Amino acid sequence: MDMAVHFIHGTTWESLPATVQHQARRCLLDTLGTAIAGRLTECSRIIHDFAAAAFGGKGAQLWQDGRILSPPGAALANGMTIDALDIHDGYNPVKGHIGAAVVPALFAALNAGKVSGKILLARLAMGYEIAARAGIALNETACDYHTSGAWNALGAAAVAACHLDLTSDQTRHSLGIAEYHGPRSQMMRCIDHPTMLKDGSGWGAMAGVSAVMMAAGGFTGAPAVTVEGEDIRHHWDDLGERWHILDQYFKPHAVCRWAQPAITALLEMRRRNPFSVEAIQSVRVHTFHEAVCLATRKPLNTEAAQYSLPFPLAAALINRRLGPFELSGRALTDPKVLQLAERVTLVEDETYSRRFPEERVARVEVMLLDGTCLRSEEHKPEWDADAPPSDDELRRKFRWLAGDGLDPQTVSRLEQAIWHLETAPDVAPLVALLANK
Repeated sequence: MDMAVHFIHGTTWESLPATVQHQARRCLLDTLGTAIAGRLTECSRIIHDFAAAAFGGKGAQLWQDGRILSPPGAALANGMTIDALDIHDGYNPVKGHIGAAVVPALFAALNAGKVSGKILLARLAMGYEIAARAGIALNETACDYHTSGAWNALGAAAVAACHLDLTSDQTRHSLGIAEYHGPRSQMMRCIDHPTMLKDGSGWGAMAGVSAVMMAAGGFTGAPAVTVEGEDIRHHWDDLGERWHILDQYFKPHAVCRWAQPAITALLEMRRRNPFSVEAIQSVRVHTFHEAVCLATRKPLNTEAAQYSLPFPLAAALINRRLGPFELSGRALTDPKVLQLAERVTLVEDETYSRRFPEERVARVEVMLLDGTCLRSEEHKPEWDADAPPSDDELRRKFRWLAGDGLDPQTVSRLEQAIWHLETAPDVAPLVALLANK
């Protein structure tokens, strides 16, 4: 634990390798772009109104809203807004997401003092490392498949502990509180029955920020067994040497990562062998077990559309992109998309199942009406950790996501403020832009 606490309070911008500094900026841009687009969802509207009503106080703001409330409430609402649109970064070994909790906690727990861009980015990178290692430890020792909030709450607590300048002992207790109260919720329930519950990251962010505020007042909660347990100590031995933030994946489409290998395979097939949607007789997807569970063909809401494979596969082929407008409202009843989704069959490939979660793999077969059978090679999702997007691709993605709800001038100001944050002596202007004030 001494090593983890020292890392939490001792990480500085100057101590980060250049590659980590760069990746921290990329992760922040991508997560905030997701949050801005997520504000267009019904889930975000509901949770913003709930947080404003239930979490009185001051100290934080709701993004693209401006209402003032307590830090735990802002962490909850902003975290669930990111989760509402499944297009944020993630990490294969933990089968979940770090930034969706760490980033809202990073901003919710900002104190009244001046914080530079370098300090904020250094704490972001530190939070990713704490959350990643806690997640790996929990996945290794727990028998259930739990949502990300169960472990990314520790990353949220780590960044908040720095902001509130906790002592080493208080920080240790905050990690224990966050681990104990992090939502150990059932991930497959949300996949089998898609609702607005999603991946628990908003609750993880709230639990982490709350844990720090409680520890600051003397509340105890140590130890955090995913940090201090003897059986998982090896996951913490190279803290500060190996950087898990460098292995994050990014998403080009706003759907579950499990569906994206098949989307990649189908779009690449069509690029190499152009054919019309009307010429398709059937589509057969060979993939891993968890992806086969994404079987909904006629989603009734955005959540069901994001935890589907046939529907977004068809929508991507027809619309060429998957954002909030392709996964909500009238788009859910597009007859062309629904008809194609009905012609999609999902088949488990046991070889691909054994390669999960380290790899998500799929291949597709398309039978055309003229009898032609097209077969793809096996594909991983686009923008996986071993083939990441370029800076230009991530910046274009940000403009696309933010541009659906904001005017071009505001989008440009936000992009520049985030991308050059390390030059900012104070992050207050970015905070104001996020609040849309």
